[in-house]
Amino acid sequence: MAMSSAKENILKKIRQALINPVPVPFPLSEGTDSVFKPAKQEAEVEFAENFTKLQGRFVFCVNETELAQQLDALAKSRNWQKVYCQEPELRSMLQQHGYDQLNAPDVHTCDAAITGCEWLVARTGSILMSSAQPSGRITSVYGQVHICIAYTDQLLYDIKEALQQVKDKYEQLPSLVTLATGPSRTADIEKTLVVGVHGPKEVFCFLVERS
Repeated sequence: MAMSSAKENILKKIRQALINPVPVPFPLSEGTDSVFKPAKQEAEVEFAENFTKLQGRFVFCVNETELAQQLDALAKSRNWQKVYCQEPELRSMLQQHGYDQLNAPDVHTCDAAITGCEWLVARTGSILMSSAQPSGRITSVYGQVHICIAYTDQLLYDIKEALQQVKDKYEQLPSLVTLATGPSRTADIEKTLVVGVHGPKEVFCFLVERS
């Protein structure tokens, strides 16, 4: 069957266009480079600035002894009677350095809950945690106050790096990976921002220099 003149004309135009392709109007739009600029300052400073912008409370400690002292001072100033920590290594470390007020029987009735983390993400000021941690899924969510204890060698710049490190650590991603960026907040009701509705009202990060 003879090809119609209209179809032949279209194919002719396509062949001609392939011989002389039109340049892409926005060549940079097809790039794979990150849209985020690299860090311009130390990761500790980057994290602290971004974390506090979102109402997180940041404390830097030069060692674990200072950590225990700072934590004790905070608990006394807030009159916390029940502090909960489910992670054996953190409990042992704090008790070894003089803080032994980890007496809350469960996370549901505590004044504050202490956890570690997988990584800190400097660019967003986020705490990355997973269900593979000894604190499990709920400790960082159920307490009125969440206290994260992290070390300087747990600081990474971006989320992509942190997720890859978690995957490498466990060979695959745990069943739950969560990013906590400041206290919980919502603006679902009349677009009014409310803090602490479905999670902790306050989030502290104690960053300890790794000796």
